[in-house]
Order: sequence, then structure tokens, then C-alpha cells
Amino acid sequence: MSVDGATAGSVPQTQDFSTVYKVYVLVLLLAVYITNYADRMILSVLMPMIKAEFAVSDAALGFLAGTAFAIFYATLGVPIAIMADRGDRKTIIVVSVAIWSIMTAVCGLAQSYWQFAIARIGVGVGEAGGSPPSHAIISDLFTSRTRATALAIYALGVPFGLFVGLYGGALVAAEHGWRAAFYVLGLPGLALAAIVWLTVREPRRGASDGLAHTTGDTPSLMSTVAHMLRQRSLIHVFIGASITTLVGYAGVQWWPTFMIRSHGLSMTDLSLFLALVFGVAGGLGTFLGGYLADLFSKRDQKWMPRVVTVATLLGLPFGIAIYLVPDSALVFALIGVPALMGSVYLPPTYAMTQGLVEVKMRTVASALLLFVINLIGMGLGPVLAGAISDYLTPTYGQNALAYSLLALSFLNIWAAAHYWIAGYYYEADREKVLKAAR
Repeated sequence: MSVDGATAGSVPQTQDFSTVYKVYVLVLLLAVYITNYADRMILSVLMPMIKAEFAVSDAALGFLAGTAFAIFYATLGVPIAIMADRGDRKTIIVVSVAIWSIMTAVCGLAQSYWQFAIARIGVGVGEAGGSPPSHAIISDLFTSRTRATALAIYALGVPFGLFVGLYGGALVAAEHGWRAAFYVLGLPGLALAAIVWLTVREPRRGASDGLAHTTGDTPSLMSTVAHMLRQRSLIHVFIGASITTLVGYAGVQWWPTFMIRSHGLSMTDLSLFLALVFGVAGGLGTFLGGYLADLFSKRDQKWMPRVVTVATLLGLPFGIAIYLVPDSALVFALIGVPALMGSVYLPPTYAMTQGLVEVKMRTVASALLLFVINLIGMGLGPVLAGAISDYLTPTYGQNALAYSLLALSFLNIWAAAHYWIAGYYYEADREKVLKAAR
């Protein structure tokens, strides 16, 4: 019996899809995810303009950037994932892309802070249905031996989306104003929705794992939650991912504003450099996260989560230094390391979530992961950083935001510890799931 649980008489791992088709679907879903993340993160580079337009505090901006989006993105992801596990995942992706693309454009029409907040909620509603069905489709196309790498390629949507959102948003805003940036970045998603609808086919659930018995009722939400809570490694991964996501979202959303306030740079000076840093370094880190997790876990499965620990701790000193050095050139020289190392966690986290649940739980499991890490990470990260900045402003003035982000960066030590502990339990948890599926 193979590692993937294949038996004589099981469905073929490759189903009837060619390698070219599987790569095509992966690249198409990556393109969808790029628009997802660009539309989500464009606000970060436009925050100074929007703060001036609506005359609001840093905490209120953090609410727009994180909480308003995250509450609906996280909570709606679970019921949408239940629908996807019981129905057509492709259709849900198509509808979701259309909604978040339209609502991103609507952000540009907002005439007040609360109108903008409602539009951001709409973006969150749409994006709730994007990643969980995509994770499940990719997991049904690629075996466990290559799944982390495939999910790493999909996760490149994060750094590439940051590049598009930061640079594209700043470029359009500098020439035509912040409202035009939302129009330009929002609408291309509609074309991608049409392409997904016309060209993607639903893969058979469980085919990539060689599982013959994938028929029957889809597990309930509570049974999925109970199953996941029995995987001790998964609990530690969820905690670690939530903490590092909090630090990451606080940093990414506030970094352009931090550089403008503490180093006096303009948005146009800043946008291309940051886009390249997050796009290139973040993209390399994301790919390496999946590749190294696959590589080292073949020798010893505990390294599937522990590559995250090593990367997080290697990046931490550089992440601390960028808030303490006075020279902006030195900040630019240092930022690439935490951008790279901070992106490593995503692919192993996605792969472990998919590999530690039953086949028909995968979409819901992905949604539960995103629910937890985004409700905590995105929901709290930006607003917490903004609130700490407001509190410190009377004492530290323009540097208050730098000290706020510095304080939050130390939380990554806590996150790294949970990924290390997960390594003690991962192999046994994985074997339990495969044994139950056979």
C-alpha cells in the first residue's frame, strides 16, 4: 500500500486529466488568487489618501483594512465551503470572483467612511468563496508527494497580488486618484471568472490520493471540526498560523504608511520598491516553503511544519531591525529577508490542512483554517497596530507606528514554537487519517 493510500482497485491517481491540463488549472487559479489578493491589499498603499479624505484615526483605518473585511470573509467562508463540498466547486469560484471584483470597484464610489466600510465588507463576502474550493480542486489534481509544491505555486497569489495591488494601485492613484485605482484593479476579475466557467472541469474527489470510497454523505461541520481537533499537529499549526498572520497583516497593511511617516518617502517613491520586495522575495519564500516542506518531509515528516519554525526565526532579527535603523536605505536592504522568510509558512500550512482531513472535508477544512487565521490575523492585526500607534503617538509622534509594528513582530517567536511542536505529532496524525481512509 502506498503512502497515498492507493490500493488495487482504487481510482487512478491522475483521473482522466493530462499533466498539461492540471498545470493549466493551477496557473488559472493562481491568476484568480492574484486578483483576490490585489483587490484585498490595494487599500494598504492608499491609506494616507483615504485617511485625508475621510479624516479618520489610525484605528479606524485599521478597521477598514482588516476587521471590516475579515469578519465577513472569515465567517462566510465556512458555509460557502460546506456548499462547495456538496456541490460544484467551480461554480462557487466563478460567482465569488464576480462578487469581489464588482465590490472592489464599488469601493471607488464611496462618499463616506461607512460607505467605504460596507463596500469592503462586500469584497470580503466575495473573497470568502475563493480559496477553499481552489485548495480542494488543487488537492484533487496533485498527489500528496507534490501537493505542498502545487499549493505553494497557488499561494504565489499572495506576493504577486501584493505586487499588483501596491504598485498598480499606487501608479493609478498617482495619476488619476485613489478612486480610479479601485476601478482599474477590480474589474479584470470578471474576465477570469468567465474563463474559469468555460474551461475548468470538476476533478473527482479523492482521485489524487487513490481513494476508491469517496461516495456517500459529506461530513457535517461539527464532525469536521471534531476530526480536526483530534489532530494535535493541526491544532498547533492553526495557532501558529494565526499568530504569524496577525503580525504579517499588520506589517503589510501599515508598511507603506510607516515608511512615509518615519522616513519621509512619497507613495510613488515607495510603491515600486515595496511591490518588488513583496513580489520577488515574498514569491520566492512562498515557493520555497512548499518545495522545502515536500523535500524534507520525504525524509522525515516532522519537517513539514518545522521548516516554518526555522524560516520564522531566521527572519525575526531582520524584521526587528527594520523598525530601529534610522537610514531608509538600510531599511530597504533589510526588508527582503523578513519578506522572504515570512512567506514560507503558507504552503506547508495549506498542505497539512488538506492532508490531515478526510477527502470530503477538504474544502470545509480549508475554510476553517482561513476562518481562524483571518479572523485573528486580518481581523485583529491591522486594527491592533493602528490602536497601539494611536496610543503611542503623544509620546513618539511620527515614529509611533514603527514602535507599534516592532512590538507585534516579537509574537513570531510564539508562532515558531507552535510549528516546532506540531512536528512531534504530524506523522502519527497523517497515518491515522490515511488508515481511516483505506
